[in-house]
Amino acid sequence: MFGNNKKESPKGTGNGPSTSHSLNSLTQGAAIEGIIKADSDLRVDGRIKGKLHCAAKLIIGPSGHVEGEIRCKNAVIEGKVSGHLEVEELLNVRETAQIEGEVIVQKLVVQTGAVFNVTCNMGGVKKSDTSPSHMEKAHESSTRSAKPAEV
Repeated sequence: MFGNNKKESPKGTGNGPSTSHSLNSLTQGAAIEGIIKADSDLRVDGRIKGKLHCAAKLIIGPSGHVEGEIRCKNAVIEGKVSGHLEVEELLNVRETAQIEGEVIVQKLVVQTGAVFNVTCNMGGVKKSDTSPSHMEKAHESSTRSAKPAEV
């Protein structure tokens, strides 16, 4: 109508990026081992062993368990996580959560009752900034500047 012959596809179909309202889900009883990548929100109520990269919000439900490496934009953890967890923005650790390992996060909320046994870097500190070679270089430069000048 009105001279526009262009056909539009319904939302959520086609090969383009998914909408912000999309939600992927791994239900209770399901188990995956390997590398998982999601462009939209992801809810895990099953078990994952491996690498999980989510470009949006990650929710690990009370029955969810992830072992390995997680990288995401935001996260709500109600279940178990063991390994490396890197959250770009906000990590919300609920009272039923059990987290062990290494956490890198910008903002953090831990509710009473949660088990949070981690090494935590806040404020967006990148892993490469704390690498042994980086720390050695920083130590060398501070040692050099601390030496008295020769006359």
